[in-house]
Amino acid sequence: MKLILTSTVDKLGIAGDIVEVRNGYGRNYLVPQGKAIVWSRGAEKQIEGIKRARDAREIRGVEHAQEIRAQLEELTVKVSARVSESGSLFGAVTANDVALAVKKVGGPAIDKRSVSFAKPVKTAGNHTASIKLHPAVTARVGFEVVPA
Repeated sequence: MKLILTSTVDKLGIAGDIVEVRNGYGRNYLVPQGKAIVWSRGAEKQIEGIKRARDAREIRGVEHAQEIRAQLEELTVKVSARVSESGSLFGAVTANDVALAVKKVGGPAIDKRSVSFAKPVKTAGNHTASIKLHPAVTARVGFEVVPA
């Protein structure tokens, strides 16, 4: 089955690539998840649009990633969450919460899939998140969980 990727898929390709996969993988996973569209001559015209969008939001090398890391590490990020009287959270702070908080305080838009924690954030206070900007560059962002 011939597909055009609309987002990056590990060990397969990046957005805009034309790939050949088994029918079941394409029909049952890639297309329903929105990670690919079925290849056709008409759909092939969309590749340029997909590639332009990817280039606009993609980090353009190690130097650019280091600039973004410097921006991120200077930010004071606060994530509001429901906190009990003992200081523990009702649930946990997610990567999406951190990505939205970074954007809210004026930082660059980051993908929630690039945010990771050493351990789950389930208490109020100061914590650190790692944001993978480039295979060679990772930013460490400190954030504070405050009661909502």
